[in-house]
Amino acid sequence: MHIREVQLQATVASHREGPKAPWPQIAFAGRSNVGKSTLLNALFGRPLAATSKHPGKTRTINYYLVNRSLFFVDLPGYGYARVAQSERAGWGKRITDYVTSEDRLKLVVSLVDPRIPTSPLDEDLLALLRRCGREFFVVMTKSDCLGRGALAAAAQRLRRDLALPEAPLAVSARTGEGTKELLGHLAAVSAPRRAGGEGAG
Repeated sequence: MHIREVQLQATVASHREGPKAPWPQIAFAGRSNVGKSTLLNALFGRPLAATSKHPGKTRTINYYLVNRSLFFVDLPGYGYARVAQSERAGWGKRITDYVTSEDRLKLVVSLVDPRIPTSPLDEDLLALLRRCGREFFVVMTKSDCLGRGALAAAAQRLRRDLALPEAPLAVSARTGEGTKELLGHLAAVSAPRRAGGEGAG
């Protein structure tokens, strides 16, 4: 996938207030300090998603229209302890509501930080996606912060802890590592299907 054009289309509290266009949606989810907005900007090739030194910047559902044919959906970061418990619970409800009821959702990109122990929150998200029968793809962010050996060990730990069929993809917004592979996977998932079940080229 080559992102030629991207526009922020909507910033809403609930996905039910989001765009009504029929384009497929790919959602990005992860802990508040996982680097979600930074990675989105790296994929876009421009600073559209708001970033901050303080985790928890994304508190709304943000819709980015990519190439006038696909939405990247930036979901609220979860698990940031410095906001009110009621607000954290509200974010969880918004994510759950979106995942369980959005018909246009094609894939959830689950972002995890390989530098820290596997989070129960990430386990909970994948459990929800599995219950709903949603397709997901796990990505390790900030891969440039670990040496090759430590990154490989983290990948195997996450594969085991999250019961994945293969190790997560390692990406780095700073160096660009893995971003081409990630975009290729997103293109394959979002491509229209031809007769016989083959994806459009």
